[in-house]
Amino acid sequence: MSDLISRRRFHQGLLGFAALTAARPELAIAANGPRQYELVARKYAKSLTGPGGNNSELWGYNGQTPGPLLNARVGEEIEVNFRNELDTPTSIHWHGLRIANEMDGVSGLTQKAVEPGENFTYRFIPPDSGTYWYHAHNRSWLEVERGLYGPLIVTEDNPSFADTADILLMLDDWRLDQAGRFDDASLGNMMDWSHNGRLGNFLTVNGDNRPIIEVPSNTWLRLRLINACNSRILEIDPNRIGARVMAYDGQSIGAPRKLGYAPLLLGPAQRADLLVQFDTAGPIALEEMSQSAPYEFATLNVTDSATGNTSREPALPASALPEPDLNAAAEFELLMEGGAMGQMGQLIYNGRVQSRMDFMSNKQVWGFNGVANLADDPFFKVSRGQSVIVNVINRTSFMHAMHTHGHHFKILKRNGETDSEQAWRDTFLVGPNGTTQIAFVADNPGKWLFHCHMLEHAAAGMTTWFDVV
Repeated sequence: MSDLISRRRFHQGLLGFAALTAARPELAIAANGPRQYELVARKYAKSLTGPGGNNSELWGYNGQTPGPLLNARVGEEIEVNFRNELDTPTSIHWHGLRIANEMDGVSGLTQKAVEPGENFTYRFIPPDSGTYWYHAHNRSWLEVERGLYGPLIVTEDNPSFADTADILLMLDDWRLDQAGRFDDASLGNMMDWSHNGRLGNFLTVNGDNRPIIEVPSNTWLRLRLINACNSRILEIDPNRIGARVMAYDGQSIGAPRKLGYAPLLLGPAQRADLLVQFDTAGPIALEEMSQSAPYEFATLNVTDSATGNTSREPALPASALPEPDLNAAAEFELLMEGGAMGQMGQLIYNGRVQSRMDFMSNKQVWGFNGVANLADDPFFKVSRGQSVIVNVINRTSFMHAMHTHGHHFKILKRNGETDSEQAWRDTFLVGPNGTTQIAFVADNPGKWLFHCHMLEHAAAGMTTWFDVV
């Protein structure tokens, strides 16, 4: 079976669930000027199952997955000198950041892919504090799956949390073979591309399996959850540990909220910041809830602290994104079709209608508005500052995680019902045969990708773009 929880005994046999402390690597920064980082994409060997396990050949930034933690203050320039030491082209996308279009890192749309042996310098100023991440954006289904991603944290002008209370949890599911190695033979599998996407059978947090993370008691903690899986939707219930939601996709929701439903669905590329404190020492299990029994993916080991502050609850600054004018908004419809057990219709790819044989050879089995993958013409084109409403209609048998580049949006309606949260996001989930209505101000000029972040779905056709002029 391919599911990570159903293969629990397999994992136990591999390493006895050895508990490893999560690492938060960070590069040195310049004393003056922009924060400067060096990132090198290269191959490296690592045992995903822990000491004594068989090594897998992975791809990572600076020889590690996740890549180094990039950190800056809001409004502070970041300069990333990138070198590609792989034998294939690649690029880096800064997921969730509202930055200049030419720095967005999408091969074939905003820049040429960085060829093997070449360099590219990314420079941008993050306008919003929050939890973000970076990942490869050239054949993402392959390059991200092999390990090309890392965290990017933008702190507030006056950070509310000390380093020991700011906890990063970057989750990824890997598909391992019976020897415990990364299963590269199954990359590009047609079953994955036409169904749920590639689902792994082994879960890591910050690159390790079931880590134990030391945290102080009597201290407000910020748990930054990042779903770096290619396609898996994680289910996490903050109420099980008494936590409240502070932010989605890097954007503060104001006063922290107790989740009124359970579990929280964290789709691929989505993030959630949780606020919690523990008044007694001892282990606290963090669990994933999508299977028949809770799966413990990490443990917070709460240690006694006499210096904690239990009286003052930290608050995040409110998001400063412009509210869309719904009365003057330009409205567009995105129809999602295709996939297994779905309607194919007249699906156009490279300018012509595909035949059944075409589907088998090029694997372009999904489409938006009858078109598979990037077309010459944009999904829509608007002037800068125009409010936009997008009605997404999912006529497929699967859930999808839709991501807008360069912008955050608010979800207005789900399946015709007003969304109660009204939170800013950059990625949303739309269920099988469901609908979602989003709205935003198109205030960032350039050509922006709009795609499913189930990366196999994107590669198999669920990719389009819009133009802000």
